[in-house]
Amino acid sequence: MDTLLQAKQLLEQGELVAIPTETVYGLAANALNSEAVAKIFQAKNRPNFDPLIVHTFEVGQVEKFVLDFPPILQKLAEKFWAGPLTLLLPKQALIPDLVTAGLDRVAVRIPRHPITLALLKMLDFPLAAPSANPFGYISPTTADHVRQQLGNKVKLILDGGASQVGIESTIVGFENEQVTVYRLGGISLEQIVQVVGKVHVKPHSSSNPNAPGMLENHYAPRKPLIINELNLNQFIQQGYWEFEKWGKINAEDMAAISFSQTMPLIPLAQQIVLSPTRQYAEAAQNLFAAMRSLDAMNIKIILAELLPEEDLGRAINDRLRRAAAK
Repeated sequence: MDTLLQAKQLLEQGELVAIPTETVYGLAANALNSEAVAKIFQAKNRPNFDPLIVHTFEVGQVEKFVLDFPPILQKLAEKFWAGPLTLLLPKQALIPDLVTAGLDRVAVRIPRHPITLALLKMLDFPLAAPSANPFGYISPTTADHVRQQLGNKVKLILDGGASQVGIESTIVGFENEQVTVYRLGGISLEQIVQVVGKVHVKPHSSSNPNAPGMLENHYAPRKPLIINELNLNQFIQQGYWEFEKWGKINAEDMAAISFSQTMPLIPLAQQIVLSPTRQYAEAAQNLFAAMRSLDAMNIKIILAELLPEEDLGRAINDRLRRAAAK
């Protein structure tokens, strides 16, 4: 059977299907079926106070399940859809409260991946689809990542190759008469500002977030990840670093993620450079796969270097800080 047809039938039956997008792989269910949506939370062990993103294939479909679409957000949709932009819009009653965690706005986007767009066009309902990973862990950017983490919890995984953006979508809404960014992501802050002017950026939340992906602790590997604030001269002299929580850690027991250059002393096989040519898009594309690869190594600590706070560097730093918050 054609895999898209199989996916369509499973989704119509209320089952889960993993789908590729340009950002990360999603765990999808019929967004209008509360029982199907509940399976997403169960499979991911995701708290039901964390809302989901609804995916569809064209703006005309969005208007079927939102009450209002502010013109200033329409400008962003015209510029960046299909693509890694999610808009937070007042929902109609047909969107279950479970999808929005009881909030009166629903997060909506049109993904930019030919396989998932083709699937969405075959369906007469939108798809709720958070990242296809156990809650709080590194987001998957390949079908193999999904198999490794959720293989026995999902009926079908559509393989669409490696995700081209590699980090989640930017979430934007309109609140208190101003454009508000709830999550940094695949569309940079500079790109948003260029279209709508000044924006407000919301802080993270430890509980009860008002948009998907706002939790303070998220996207984390199993191994402790710390933002690299080592005194490198002292580290080089000693060959180890003393951590208050973990004690003395030798250089060979560390791994490292950096933007464009390796770190001294740490074995090169235990380091991943996100973009030797300092390209933010390349760094974003490689981030989650790098975290996953280092997490699988026989090491004790992952060091991470922050990028410049510009372009997609902001979103990458956001993911690193939240991974370190664990």
